[in-house]
Amino acid sequence: MFIPVAQSAFKALRSAQPRVRLYFVSKNAYSSQVEYKPIRSVLVANRGEIAIRVFRACTELGIKSVAVYSEQDKMHMHRQKADESYLVGKGLPPVEAYLNIPEIIRVCKENDVDAVHPGYGFLSERSDFAQAVIDAGLRFIGPSPKVVQNMGDKVAARVAAIEAGVPIVPGTDGPVTTKEEALEFCKMHGLPVIFKAAYGGGGRGMRVVRKMEEVEESFQRASSEAKAAFGNGAMFIEKFIERPRHIEVQLLGDKAGNVVHLYERDCSVQRRHQKVVEIAPAPRLPIELRDQMTEAAVRLARHVGYENAGTVEFLCDESGNFYFIEVNARLQVEHTVTEEITGIDLVQSQIRIAEGMTLPELGYTQENIQPRGYAIQCRVTTEDPANDFQPNTGRLEVFRSGEGMGIRLDSASAYAGAIISPYYDSLLVKVIAHAGDLQSSAAKMNRALREFRIRGVKTNIPFLLNVLENQKFLNGVLDTYFIDEHPQLFKFRPTQNRAQKLLNYLGEVLVNGPQTPLATTLKPAEVSPHVPAIPLVTEPPCGLRDILVRQGPEAFAKEVRSRKNLMLMDTTFRDAHQSLLATRVRSHDLLKISPYVAHKFNNLYALENWGGATFDVALRFLHECPWERLEEMRKRIPNIPFQMLLRGANAVGYTSYPDNVVYKFCELAVQTGMDIFRVFDSLNYLPNLILGMEAAGKAGGVVEAAISYTGDVSDPKRTKYDLKYYTNLADELVKAGTHVLCIKDMAGLLKPEAATLLITAIRDKHPDIPIHIHTHDTSGAGVASMLACAQAGADVVDVAVDSMSGMTSQPSMGAVVASLQGTPLDTGVDLRVVSEYSAYWEQTRTLYAPFECTTTMRSGNADVYLNEIPGGQYTNLQFQAFSLGLGDFFEDVKKAYREANLLLGDIIKVTPSSKVVGDLAQFMVQNNLTADQVLEKAEELSFPKSVVEFLQGHIGIPHGGFPEPLRSRVLKDMPRIEGRPGAALEPLDFDKLKQDLKESHPNITDRDVMSSALYPQVTNEYLFFREKFGPVDKLDTRIFLTGPKVGEEFEVTLERGKTLSLKAMAMAADLKPNGDREVFFEMNGQLRTVHILDKEAVKEIHVHPKANKAVKSEVGAPMPGTVIDIRVAVGDKVEKGQPLVVLSAMKMEMVVQAPQAGVVKKLEIANGMKLEGDDLLMIIE
Repeated sequence: MFIPVAQSAFKALRSAQPRVRLYFVSKNAYSSQVEYKPIRSVLVANRGEIAIRVFRACTELGIKSVAVYSEQDKMHMHRQKADESYLVGKGLPPVEAYLNIPEIIRVCKENDVDAVHPGYGFLSERSDFAQAVIDAGLRFIGPSPKVVQNMGDKVAARVAAIEAGVPIVPGTDGPVTTKEEALEFCKMHGLPVIFKAAYGGGGRGMRVVRKMEEVEESFQRASSEAKAAFGNGAMFIEKFIERPRHIEVQLLGDKAGNVVHLYERDCSVQRRHQKVVEIAPAPRLPIELRDQMTEAAVRLARHVGYENAGTVEFLCDESGNFYFIEVNARLQVEHTVTEEITGIDLVQSQIRIAEGMTLPELGYTQENIQPRGYAIQCRVTTEDPANDFQPNTGRLEVFRSGEGMGIRLDSASAYAGAIISPYYDSLLVKVIAHAGDLQSSAAKMNRALREFRIRGVKTNIPFLLNVLENQKFLNGVLDTYFIDEHPQLFKFRPTQNRAQKLLNYLGEVLVNGPQTPLATTLKPAEVSPHVPAIPLVTEPPCGLRDILVRQGPEAFAKEVRSRKNLMLMDTTFRDAHQSLLATRVRSHDLLKISPYVAHKFNNLYALENWGGATFDVALRFLHECPWERLEEMRKRIPNIPFQMLLRGANAVGYTSYPDNVVYKFCELAVQTGMDIFRVFDSLNYLPNLILGMEAAGKAGGVVEAAISYTGDVSDPKRTKYDLKYYTNLADELVKAGTHVLCIKDMAGLLKPEAATLLITAIRDKHPDIPIHIHTHDTSGAGVASMLACAQAGADVVDVAVDSMSGMTSQPSMGAVVASLQGTPLDTGVDLRVVSEYSAYWEQTRTLYAPFECTTTMRSGNADVYLNEIPGGQYTNLQFQAFSLGLGDFFEDVKKAYREANLLLGDIIKVTPSSKVVGDLAQFMVQNNLTADQVLEKAEELSFPKSVVEFLQGHIGIPHGGFPEPLRSRVLKDMPRIEGRPGAALEPLDFDKLKQDLKESHPNITDRDVMSSALYPQVTNEYLFFREKFGPVDKLDTRIFLTGPKVGEEFEVTLERGKTLSLKAMAMAADLKPNGDREVFFEMNGQLRTVHILDKEAVKEIHVHPKANKAVKSEVGAPMPGTVIDIRVAVGDKVEKGQPLVVLSAMKMEMVVQAPQAGVVKKLEIANGMKLEGDDLLMIIE
C-alpha cells in the first residue's frame, strides 16, 4: 500500500516525475490499478470566492493556479489572486462568458493547464463540460461525466436512488418543458408541488406552488430563471413535503471505489429555497437517524460509482422519515462548515483524488473522521432584507470585516472600492464560525458580523443577526419554515451609516455647491467660537422651571407675579437670529452654548428657543429635526423654562389646520421639553387665539396669551387700535384662562409713552396677572420702551444678548441689566456674564455671514413707525427684494408696504398676516402699481395667492372686517370662509398619515408624522435628505454651509464618545461616464472616496433619469438589472399591484408592480435595457 508522504515531497515529485503508476489492494478486498499523475496547474472555470478558495488550495499544494474572467470581471479580485488569468467570452453577456466551453478549453490548451476545477454553479454540473475537459486530455476535478450527467438529471438520480434502496419523494418521471405538462401533473397529483431546475441547483428556478391559478405563471418564471442560470429551462416537479428539515451529507469518493461521509449539514434556514445559514453537524438530529441517512448516502454513491467530492441532499420530516432530494455532483457553497468540524480540506482532497490518490492513502477512513464542535456559515449577500431581499449593487465605499479566534472568511470582492455588479450572484463573503457547541459558535458569529462595516451597498447582515439571536435557532429547533414563521426576523434596527452619509454630503457640497440657499455672496468666517468655561461636574442651579415642574402653571404664574424685580426672557435662541440672520442659526451652535446658559442664567423668566419660523426653517434649509433640537436643548438646560411661539390655530404653520393637529402638536411639544406657549393670532382673531390657548393648556403648558400690538395708543388720531381695543382684548384673554398676558409688539411700535399708558391700564384692571412685553428694536427706542413698561408694572420683558440685539432684533440685554442695577427692579443678572455670553455670539454670528442683515441694513430706522414692518419680516423682506431684483427699490417696497397695509384695511401684521402685506407690497413695486391703481384694476389683476386666501378668510377675520370694495373685486365669485377657518376642517387621521409615510420612510417617528401634518412636502423632502446625507447638524457651521477646503482637517462628533477625524483630500478633475465625480477624503486615517453626480456637467451627457422617490407617480427600478419583459404600454390603465415590468439581476427575476392605480403616461425603458437602481421606468398618473 502506498504510504502518504510529506507535502514538500509531493511538490518535488510533481516537478521531477510527471507520471507515476501505483498499485494497491484496497480494504474492500478488490484490487485495481490507479494511475497517479501529479497536477502541476489548475484552471478554475469559475469566478468569485470559490475561484479564490481553489487557488489557495493550489498554492498550498505547490500547484500553479489559472483564472478565467469575463469582460465585466476584469477588475475582480479572483483574477488577481491567480498565478495567471485569461479573458474569456469577449463580447458575450456576463454569465454566458463563463459558460463558453470551447473558449475555456482553448485557454487550457494554450497555457499548459493540467486540470480544470469547475467550482460551483456555472458549468459545475454540466456533463458535457466534464466530457469536453477529458476529451481535451485534461483532468476534470470532480466526478466522471457519466455520474455528473446522471446525478444532474434529477430523473436519473431518482432512478438511481430507488435502485440503491434510498427513499424518494413522488415526482415527474422526466424533465418538464411546458406549462401544460406542469398543469397536468399538478391536477393529477394535487398541490402543493415544487418546481426545480432539472439541470442545476442553488435555489435558482425553484418555486413552491400552492394555488392552481399560480401554476402557469410560476412555471414560466422558474423556467426562465433556470435557463438564464444553467442554459436549460427544463423543470422537475415533485410533491412538496411540509415542514421538512433540509439535511445534506458530504461525501468523498476515490477512483478505487472507496466512499466516506464527512457527516451532515443542516441547511434548513432558507429563503426562496436558497440557503442562508448552514450548520454542521445538524443539531438535535437523533444518532440513529443520522446513521441511516449517512449510510444511505454512501450506499447511493457506491451504487453510481461516485468519485471526488459530492453531496447527497435529503428532506427529513417531523416523524423521522427522510427522502432523497438530489445529488450535488460538485463542491457546495457550504463545504466550509464540514471542513471546520472534520479538519479535512475538501478542495485539496478533490485535487489529490483527481491526481489518483485514494482515501486510505490520504488517511480518510470512516473511523478516522470524527466531528468536533459546531460550525456555522452565514452567507453575507448584497441584498436588502428590508426591501424583500432585492439585490443591491454599486460600489463598496467602506469594507471592514469581523475577524478573530474561531472565525473564517471566504470572500472575493470584499474590499473598499470594489464594484458589486448586477450580473452575478449577490454573495459577498462567507463567514464561518467554529466553537465547541452551537451557542458558542453562534456567539462568535454574532460578534464577527457586528464588527463588519459595509457601506455603499445594502447587505443581509441585520437579518443574519436576527437569526443568530433567535432562541429556536440557538436551540437547534429548525425546519425550512423557520424564516417564514418568524416575522420578527425582518424587524431591523436601522443601520445609521452616519459617517459615510456625511462624506456624501460633504462631497455634494464640494461638487455641486451649498445645499442650503445662501442669501448673499459673503462667506462664513473661519473661526471656532470660544465657549466660556463652566463647572464640569456640578448640576446647574435651580431656576423657575423647578416651580413649574413641581407645582404646575398656576403656581408658576403666581411666583412670577410675586417677584418685585424685572425678569428677563432671552430671545437669542429664536427671535433674535430670526430677525438678524434669517432664522438660520443651527442647533450645533445653540447646543454649544446651552450648558453655559443653564449655569449662568438660571434666574431668567424663560429662554425663547422654539416655534415660529424656526420650525420649518430647520426642516427646509438647515436639514435638521426641530424636535431633536428641542429635546437636546432640554437635556442641556433642565432648569430654565422654555418658551415657544404658537400661532394660535395655525400652530407653527402659515395656514389653518384641523383642531386635532394643533392639540397633538402642543401635546408632543410638552413631552419633548416645552414649557410656555406664547399663543397669538396674526389678526388678534379671538376664536383662533382661544383654540391655541386651549390646546396649550390641555397639554400641560403655561399659557401666555399674546395681544399683537400695532398703531399707537398714545396718538388720539389713531382710533382703530386704541387703548380700549387692547384692554378689551386683555379682558377676554384673562377670562379665557391665560396664565400670563403678553403684549407682542412685533414691529417695535410701542413708544415709551404708549407703553406707560397701555401697561398701566392693563395692570389696573388685572393686578394679579403677570404681564410680559415683547418688542423689536428697529427704531432704536426699544430699551427706553422696555424700561417704561417695567416702571408701569410689567413683570417680564424680552431682550437679546448684546451682540445679537438691536435693529430688527430685541433690545440689548446688557443695556437693560445695566440700566436697572441698584434699583428696585434690578434684574439680578451679572453684567460680566452677559459680556462673556455676548462674546460667544459675536464670534458665532460671523459664521452666518451669508445671512447677515447688516449686508443690506446698516442701522435701525425710525421709519418703522410709518411702514409698521415687523422686525422678523424686515430683514427677510429686504433679502427677498434683493433676490427679486428689487434691491435698489427697497425704499419703494417699504412705502408700498404702508400702502398695502392700508389697502387691506390696516390689519395686525405678524406671521402670516404680515406675509400677506409684504407679498402685496412687492407685487405693487414689481408691477409699478399705486394703491389707487390696485383698487381700480383689482378685477383684472392676478394677485399673490396669500392675498387672495386672506380675503377669502383662510387666516381669520380682521378687526373691523375685510376691506371693501377690494375684497369683492378680487374674489368675485370665489368661495369665502365664514368664522374660524379650522372649525370646518375634518380631523386629521394620524394613523393613516403614518402608514402613508412609512411607504417611503419605514423608520419614521411620531415626531416626523407631526412635522408632516404641518408641512407635508417640506417634511417629505427633509426625510429623504436625512436618509441620504445623515446627521448634517453635527457638522461645524462653515463646513455645513460651504464645505471644507482641500487639505483641511476637521472633526465631527456624532455622539458622546464617537468623534470622526476627517480630511478633505482632493476632487477628481475627470468625470465618470455616468456623470459622477470622485471626491477623496481621509476618515480616521483611512482613505474614503465618494462618487457625486456633477449636476452641471451631467447636462452635457445623456444619463437615464432617476425616479423621484417623493413623487408617487414616478416608478423606479427597485434594483439594478436588465429589462426582460414590459407588460404595459403608454395609455394603458393599470390597477395598484398590477405587474408592469420584469427585471432580471443576479440570476433572479423580479416583477415590478404598480404602486398606484392610474394611466401610463410615459415609458422610459425598452426590452434588454440595463438599469441602475432607482432608474425611472415609467410615469403613472
